[in-house]
Amino acid sequence: MMDGMESLILKLHDVNAVKFGEYKLKSGILTPIYIDLRVLVSYPALMNQVAGLIYQKVQDEGLQFDSVCGVPYTALPLATIICSQNELPMLIRRKEAKDYGTKRLVEGSFHEGDICLIIEDTVTSGSSILETAEVLYKEGLKVTDAIVLMDREQGGVPMLASQGIRLHPIISMFKLIDVLQATKRISDEMAEKVRKFIRENNTFSPKEGNGSAAPVVKKARVDQDLQLSYEARARLPGVHPLASQIFSIMTEKQSNLCLSADVTSCEELLRLADSVGPKICMLKTHVDILKDFTVDFTRKLQALAEKHRFIIFEDRKFADIGNTVKHQYEGGLYQISAWSHLVNAHVVPGPGVVNGLAAVGQSHGRGCLLIAQMSSEGSLATGDYTKAAVKMAEERSDFVLGFICGSKLTNQPQFIHMTPGVQLQAGGDCLGQQYTTPEEVLLNRGSDVIIVGRGILQAPDRSEAAETYRQAGWSAYTKRLAQQAV
Repeated sequence: MMDGMESLILKLHDVNAVKFGEYKLKSGILTPIYIDLRVLVSYPALMNQVAGLIYQKVQDEGLQFDSVCGVPYTALPLATIICSQNELPMLIRRKEAKDYGTKRLVEGSFHEGDICLIIEDTVTSGSSILETAEVLYKEGLKVTDAIVLMDREQGGVPMLASQGIRLHPIISMFKLIDVLQATKRISDEMAEKVRKFIRENNTFSPKEGNGSAAPVVKKARVDQDLQLSYEARARLPGVHPLASQIFSIMTEKQSNLCLSADVTSCEELLRLADSVGPKICMLKTHVDILKDFTVDFTRKLQALAEKHRFIIFEDRKFADIGNTVKHQYEGGLYQISAWSHLVNAHVVPGPGVVNGLAAVGQSHGRGCLLIAQMSSEGSLATGDYTKAAVKMAEERSDFVLGFICGSKLTNQPQFIHMTPGVQLQAGGDCLGQQYTTPEEVLLNRGSDVIIVGRGILQAPDRSEAAETYRQAGWSAYTKRLAQQAV
């Protein structure tokens, strides 16, 4: 006896929503199967059946949301039927903003913080869902789940999961092929041809030794494609509040520049912070090199951070057992937790170092970066060490919000990647520091924040140099977004 899913698959084949032959995709790749669900609008009974299955999936998964949005254009009528039949609030995402009236990209009634469920007709890489999610994020909405009628099983599920969105498919491509082959709708040869195509054209593939998803050979390009804008990442569900604030600051100030303020006098540091404050998203300090440190200095620095809207990052590099770093962070001469928004730590001591810092910093809304890689020549922070840092961050994402690293380490967009050793010209110094350009760091390596020290501090006009680096960093970031849009 044929079940409802098999019946639906045959009906889709009957109305030519599933075609076999040779078709060119948007990417230019030739495929032996083409899914065209736009024809559903001409078959109301079939539309109602599909809408019913999608809503049943919503109930089966127990999804929680405040509104529904269909990806334009094919999924719009499906979302409309579902919302009308079940009295659910619906939002419409425009492809293009109006140049009159409200000029909004999202139509409907909603509140900031509402959760929106996305509905799509078919998914390959997941990029169409991600595009819609980004528009919703910009309006202050959250996206945690999406439902798709047809999953081509070419990487959409793991890719969206890496961006914090769970994808729930109704029909998988392999299931569709199995049914059509079993009912003699397609030949065994065609069925195997399609299966081979799916396996060989997957944007994600299993890592060696386990079944988790990982990027395939085209890693650099895939990683770039997966990156959301800073603005969208600020609104991701589950993002650390401090990370959200940093992403928002970067967007507002059009700056991904962190100044490494390695000066030795409090007065000079305060002058520097006031001068470059409007151009930076973050100020990195080494408080223990200040010769005249006072508690009053930290109050003045906090006032400047509020005035110019930048984050204070004390580059303390904690590296001891939990109980010791707890006291180092909270007490002593510097009382770092009282004034620094962000600190960092080595992962050599294990999880205890993060737990000790979190015991102090979490209640103050502070955050931590893990040192996963370093820019000095001969650094041992590579390989398994770096992997251990990523794993530790994932396990304590309630306090760890990112990494000090040379390049992007994870596709989880809530984590911030900050790269030191940046100058306009690549090279190195006599003490083993290796310098990389802003474009290399942001555009090619996928990092988020450039950390610049001597390139600004040794300039005749530090404010002017900071502006040059701000422009260079932002230009590289906007190029990255433009490449992803192609």
